[in-house]
Amino acid sequence: MNYRIAALAAAAALVVSGAAFAQQKLKFAHVYETSEPYHTAAVWAAGEVAKRTANRYAMEVFPASSLGKETDINQGLTLGTVDIIYTGQLFAGRNYGPISIGGAPFIFRDFEHWKKFASSKLFGELADGYAKATSGNRVVAITYYGNRQTTANKALNRPEDMKGLKIRVPDAPLYTLFPRAVGANPTPIAFAEVYLALQNKTVEAQENPLPTIDAKKFYEVQSHINITAHITDALLTIIGAPLWNKLSAADRRTFAAIFQEAATRATGEIVAVEKKLMTDFTKRGKTVVMVDRKPFMAAVQKFYAAGKLPDGGALPWPKDVFDKLQAIK
Repeated sequence: MNYRIAALAAAAALVVSGAAFAQQKLKFAHVYETSEPYHTAAVWAAGEVAKRTANRYAMEVFPASSLGKETDINQGLTLGTVDIIYTGQLFAGRNYGPISIGGAPFIFRDFEHWKKFASSKLFGELADGYAKATSGNRVVAITYYGNRQTTANKALNRPEDMKGLKIRVPDAPLYTLFPRAVGANPTPIAFAEVYLALQNKTVEAQENPLPTIDAKKFYEVQSHINITAHITDALLTIIGAPLWNKLSAADRRTFAAIFQEAATRATGEIVAVEKKLMTDFTKRGKTVVMVDRKPFMAAVQKFYAAGKLPDGGALPWPKDVFDKLQAIK
């Protein structure tokens, strides 16, 4: 009898050990702070992944560039060193140019236009094109990142006020379109290094949504927050091909549903935080400048009409994609 009990216990231990061995650990990497809604939504998603897959998958979230800069984590998707990332559309556009259109300056009329694009057939087509171009990396969700505003140590009321301004932009070519169009000097610097670059006067300005300006404390080293709203920006949630190809059809649906729910949660929080910060920054002694966007918009849109970038290169999307986006009502 004792022998039989011992055998049953050993068998049970093997089952438990096998279950633990079968659990796949996943890495979700991004460059944002732990206080930001994108991160808290990712942590929520990690809990849901474990719950909805009966702990077959355990996802750990690595924030604040802890697994590398945005360029690094995009490369990591293909290498399999990371499994899931948040990334900007312009970084994804390095692999498939047309998907970058959603991160271009003055491309959306307003937030409602962006919302309709995010759930449109066009966005689905762009996501499919990106998947083909990357041999299977799958865009599963899009999260509102916020309207990008321009901080500096002076008011930027007119395009002329930006002439020669050394402004930090993310290290993706299309981010230079707006500053070049108004005569500024765009300077790519890694996200984690921006605060120090502003503090040391390596650059004179930067541009990011209000929640990011708050979370990264850029307002501590900049006196003016200029409401240029030049890009209605978003983050893509992308599952790397090495993981996506291993998932069953049911697990793919589960992962997509979780990340879409996480995107909805974070989007709602960002909208609310943006509204609050408009008054909070003034209370902190910052000068919030309500810019007349029309002349800034005109400076950019002449390049869309010509189908070229300021350096003479072609826009990274065909005209029919631009026309389809503008036709969304």
